[in-house]
Amino acid sequence: MSTNKELLSKSIKYLAWALPLLFIGPSLIYNAFMNKQNVWHYLVLGIGIATCVGAVYLLFLGLKTMVQSLFND
Repeated sequence: MSTNKELLSKSIKYLAWALPLLFIGPSLIYNAFMNKQNVWHYLVLGIGIATCVGAVYLLFLGLKTMVQSLFND
């Protein structure tokens, strides 16, 4: 039972892209709520929510790919 190294490297890339998004998304949402007087409030809030959703998607995709590479599913 050996590890598929190609799938493992692919999953690490997914997780590496998710890591910065995990910090950028909440900071954008916080920034949007602190600057409600700004015209761009809803745009920044939408981008922050989309960034958080993208981070969660990449996390699940990376973990799923990592489990597939470890257990050869």
